Amino acid sequence: MEVTASMVKNLRELTGAGMMDCKKALAETNGNMDEAVNYLREKGIAKSAKKESRIAAEGLANIYVDGNKAVILEVNSETDFVSKNEEFISMIDTIGATLLKSDVTTVEEAKNLATPDETIGELIVNKTAKIGEKLSLRRFAIVTKNDDEFFGSYIHMGGKIAALTVIKGASEEVAKDVAMQAAAMKPLYCFPSEVPADVLDNERNVLKEQAMNEGKPQDIALKMVEGRIKKFYKEICLAEQAFIKDGDLSVEKYVTNNGGEIVSMIRYEVGEGMEKRNDNFAEEVMNQVKGN
Repeated sequence: MEVTASMVKNLRELTGAGMMDCKKALAETNGNMDEAVNYLREKGIAKSAKKESRIAAEGLANIYVDGNKAVILEVNSETDFVSKNEEFISMIDTIGATLLKSDVTTVEEAKNLATPDETIGELIVNKTAKIGEKLSLRRFAIVTKNDDEFFGSYIHMGGKIAALTVIKGASEEVAKDVAMQAAAMKPLYCFPSEVPADVLDNERNVLKEQAMNEGKPQDIALKMVEGRIKKFYKEICLAEQAFIKDGDLSVEKYVTNNGGEIVSMIRYEVGEGMEKRNDNFAEEVMNQVKGN
């Protein structure tokens, strides 16, 4: 497979490795990006296990709470300009209020829910026609809690990031602290037990190759892997992360010190994992003006 300049550029952005190293990694892995990232890490050239998601679609994420029920959602627009539009924001509020009264689990089910004037699906279609951009309900989650539990909600960057936590015991303030942690530190999972087996197996393999490439015997390499896996958990699992307000404590320890227990966490970042628009919006407007 031919290694293109754009492939090299993408790999450099993901790993921070040099151009020639990236080109060689892609050549060695027949252009497979994931395998190329692992190749560079095994050689000690790329030091980070993280793979930054390409942020693409604009829009807003928000959280709505009513008693023991909460909704976290993400609604997308094509441009950031539209995400600040009052009609767009009002549409999201209507969707959130409608979802809060329901128990649906999929976007397709949500589209059939009735708002005061129309279904959610019809609302989105009508607002798309009026605003002039494609709008969509990308995802949502309905979360319930018990009376002895607290919701923690935090909206960051004007709705670009939303984090919702449930904490048993402790207080609403502690629950919000944990939501702020999730918003800031990008945990992928709440607990180590939630990390999928294939993700863990891949990380172990990479860490083993990394250690052996450092010249360690296999038995020593395997022991090193276990230590490094603990560090991996501290990066990707909320409960294991160092608490941002007191780095001497893990988030889980902070919560237990306050008489609580972490139950769950959901974090949405607008557009994560979606392809970004590369067109120039101002240029597009000018072209439309010239064409009229």
